[in-house]
Amino acid sequence: MISIVIPAKNEAANLPALLDEIETAMAGHEFEVIVVDDGSTDGTGEMLTTERRKRKWQLRQIRHDRSSGKSLALRTGFIAARGKIVATLDADGQNDPKYVNALIDALQGAGPAVVLAAGRRLGRKHSALKNLASSIANSIRAALLGDSTPDSACGLKAGHTDVLRRLPYFEGAHRFLPALVKQEGFDTVHVEVVDRPRMHGSSHYGIWDRGIRGLFDLIGVAWLQRRRKHMPIAEEITDD
Repeated sequence: MISIVIPAKNEAANLPALLDEIETAMAGHEFEVIVVDDGSTDGTGEMLTTERRKRKWQLRQIRHDRSSGKSLALRTGFIAARGKIVATLDADGQNDPKYVNALIDALQGAGPAVVLAAGRRLGRKHSALKNLASSIANSIRAALLGDSTPDSACGLKAGHTDVLRRLPYFEGAHRFLPALVKQEGFDTVHVEVVDRPRMHGSSHYGIWDRGIRGLFDLIGVAWLQRRRKHMPIAEEITDD
């Protein structure tokens, strides 16, 4: 089974069409969709209840009692997931679900050392200033963390559930999954994806969230890397 986790805050206008696209993209696969409603106030919860009752496949609805941020919403989804592989995408429609299969294929075909497939966005639909802030943050991140990831914040990812669950959690962790995976002794494979305009509404994140605050988070992740010992290969010895 594939678990698709979608963190959502005030995305009632975008989710029905996105769920339709997921249904088309995942036809023929065993899958579940987990939408983590991160304290929405726009009727997202009521809309999900309606959608959950009419879908023939498993749509799961988890609600945070207060808005706690994207990283914690993803963590909630990882913990709840029943599939051995978790795929993630954003609720605003900018991530096209058709790429989920490409991510899963890349992950499964890359060998046991690779536990994460990450999207690399082409033709991004943000303002020039936001793109510049993201580009600067990505360059600094790559230099400090050495994770060789050109687009760490892309919402389209797929990974092994057991590994994602054991990664260290902190606010903003979703921007550093490739680096956190590397810290555990694993690698990431990258897949080119095409970004789309947001379907409805406006972004919940500005330049502070995408660029400047990310630079502060880098300090913490770099500290984690330097304090973390290389993971040994652990093998239980028995008499059998």
